[in-house]
Amino acid sequence: MQQAWFKDWFNSHYYHLLYQHRDEEEANGFIQQLIAYLHPKLGATMLDVACGKGRHSKALAEMGYDVTGIDLSEESICEAKLDESDVLHFYQHDMRLPFWINYYDFAFNFFTSFGYFRTRREHDNAFRTIAQSLKPGGVFVIDYLNIAYAENAQESLATHHIEDIHFHISKWNDENHFFKQIQITDATNIEPKNLYTERVAKFSLKDFTEMLEHQQMTVQAVFGNYSLETYNEQESPRLIIVAKKIG
Repeated sequence: MQQAWFKDWFNSHYYHLLYQHRDEEEANGFIQQLIAYLHPKLGATMLDVACGKGRHSKALAEMGYDVTGIDLSEESICEAKLDESDVLHFYQHDMRLPFWINYYDFAFNFFTSFGYFRTRREHDNAFRTIAQSLKPGGVFVIDYLNIAYAENAQESLATHHIEDIHFHISKWNDENHFFKQIQITDATNIEPKNLYTERVAKFSLKDFTEMLEHQQMTVQAVFGNYSLETYNEQESPRLIIVAKKIG
């Protein structure tokens, strides 16, 4: 069976090079807004699911929380572990598999770090892991793209030149998924050296609500951008859901 696209891509040097300039100011502003809204107690336990190299886990730990980050990428976790402390922990882990049980006050999945798997069952398994990791009454926040906005805003072609490496990006979507194909060449290669295709599911608010309820989590609030403004199905750039574990 062919290996899932994200296992190679998220662990590659090219992935980290292409996405190294994501808007840190916007990301940090979102974290600040979210914590002000959730108002966790100092020392609250938090799980950062698909944490990457841990930039948001580190920010949360610096704010006074006990944070655990998990990610499938061995390379990302190895780098994140360089900053581990008594209140900051990292593990290489597949979100579809069980993790700690009834331990965390909060769980987060930031910046569309979901929707990658081939089947609905795999996505359900990931939500089961998250739900089981939370204490009764614990809170989960998922930040995802908003389907209608993403369809309208999607550019079909883009190119980037970073450190003598050329990234040619093609984007398209069908009824169920968004796709992004990345062709990579460098100064010594005329033909594409590597080819990756990202695929993200078109999950709606209804889809997420059903998946969450199946794992005994109920939606408490929905926001449409990183300023936590009201969600609009057609116009909001993001779909940010706050859910609570029943019990």
